[in-house]
Amino acid sequence: MRSLISAGVGAFCLAAPALAETPAAIVEDVQGKVDGIAFMDYVAPGKIIKLGPKASITLSYLKSCQRETISEGVVLVGAEQSTVQLGEVKREKVPCDTNAAKLSEREANQSAATTFRTMRSDVKGAPPAKLPTLYGVAPLIQAKSGSTLVIERTDGKEPTISVPLKSEIMVGGKFYDFAKAGKTLTPGGSYLAVLGAKRYAFQVDASATSSPTPIVGRLLRLE
Repeated sequence: MRSLISAGVGAFCLAAPALAETPAAIVEDVQGKVDGIAFMDYVAPGKIIKLGPKASITLSYLKSCQRETISEGVVLVGAEQSTVQLGEVKREKVPCDTNAAKLSEREANQSAATTFRTMRSDVKGAPPAKLPTLYGVAPLIQAKSGSTLVIERTDGKEPTISVPLKSEIMVGGKFYDFAKAGKTLTPGGSYLAVLGAKRYAFQVDASATSSPTPIVGRLLRLE
């Protein structure tokens, strides 16, 4: 029986496509023995993850907004969801905006410029620009440690948040977690994140709450 299982897993691994550099998902939780994978790691399509006995992993997919909790077995990371052998997977669709999870510097700067143009043209009846949207009031922001993060509200009055991103406060060395820092933004608010000369415009969904939110729904990648 064991030889049949090993053969099946071997074939599964051989069928895996070559690794892609663009991340497909982020690791939201790890329980038990999972070699080579840690909390807040990005994983690319084609990645093979082997889960030991009683081990589990939670993946949040950046493109499909699928959140998977996988127990035991062997996981093949896909572009929008995983393929699992010899294990169990529970999937749920969670609120997320792929534009926030995959925001590039060029897109971000264009987004910021569009926001200011739209604000100035309100009298002409121009429709508001659709900004990348977060579904939690406590963003998880990917940024380089050593810089200073400034968050300014652009559609109302609110104290500016300025945070020196020291390595000791960064989760996994590259994320600043508003939830861990006890900071929140306002549901329905529009904001500008400033990192040096870079500008990133985004908004918080009007229905966002302070309840625990899946990572992919509050992730803003600024690098």
